[in-house]
Amino acid sequence: MTIKRVLILDDNEAILDVVTEALRYENYEVLDIAYGYQLLEAVAVFSPDLILMDYRLADTNGGDLCRALKSDPAYRYIPVIIFSAYFSPSDANNPGGCDGILYKPFALDELLNIVHLHIEPGYAKQVG
Repeated sequence: MTIKRVLILDDNEAILDVVTEALRYENYEVLDIAYGYQLLEAVAVFSPDLILMDYRLADTNGGDLCRALKSDPAYRYIPVIIFSAYFSPSDANNPGGCDGILYKPFALDELLNIVHLHIEPGYAKQVG
């Protein structure tokens, strides 16, 4: 069984802590970072199976970071989920070519379901 890796980028320490703990509890290996400028190096070193990132960051925005990742042939196939409470109607139209959007505030089971769907082969949560 291969342990899946999730990279989290958010400048809110409380969100980083909660999401990191929830993912570690689910047996994911997690790297959390707080600044956009750290992303490309972290991706190169950590080799994540999934990236979760906030849209509005202190030093940039998740749409621009996602666009940079998706333009690089080495990283374009890593799924990127952007989460935020601050989407405008124009932002919410697939910012930067991301693979999914999670609106804050979100429930941890909602987050975990999205993570599982993107990196666990054959995962499908029964709804209803």
